Amino acid sequence: MGATTSRARRVSRRPAVTAVAAAVLFTSAQFTMAAGARADETPSTPPGTESTSPPPEVDGKSSGLKLRAGATLAPAKVLDIISVVESEGGEERREDTNENVKFALQAEVLFGKDSARLSSAANSRIAAIAEEIKKQGATKVRVFGFTDNLGSAAHGDVLSKQRADAVHGVLQGQLTSGGITFEIRGYGEQYPIADNSTEEGRKKNRRVEVSFPRGEGQ
Repeated sequence: MGATTSRARRVSRRPAVTAVAAAVLFTSAQFTMAAGARADETPSTPPGTESTSPPPEVDGKSSGLKLRAGATLAPAKVLDIISVVESEGGEERREDTNENVKFALQAEVLFGKDSARLSSAANSRIAAIAEEIKKQGATKVRVFGFTDNLGSAAHGDVLSKQRADAVHGVLQGQLTSGGITFEIRGYGEQYPIADNSTEEGRKKNRRVEVSFPRGEGQ
């Protein structure tokens, strides 16, 4: 996203792995332990943004499977490999999975404090996202607003929706070809991605996310 991303650092859940689906098989005991270990690490996501990739078909009776006596296979599951590129200060963030592209812009780079009026620098940042939407040929775009947990929840709900509406307005003006369906929501303090007990975490939670399917229509 412009000059900002030239200073970006790459962070990945798994180093040197491209964004492809990974199928991992566990025994029942191993799967339970793995799921439990990740339960507190993975934040919830807004409804409709979860992975929809079907799990691979696995023959539990295959002679090639070597399990200890009495062990059985848990249901197969596709795990997304997520590639994350974030600007040095964390103001802009891009996540790529095998299914979706998501941009997250901190509220401070788009708006004034407690405001839904876009700053003078906001349009160029949003225009860069619009170019990526065109490149991917996406026909459905989600624009979600979020806040930290300061102030009332009701105020956060209203402000996050107003900010999502403002970003949507610019995107719609950039994507003049038509045929794109937008989903705009304000989630307030729901679905934090960082710790709200610190200002650094609250800055990350005050954000607008724009997400869309990868390569749709290509």
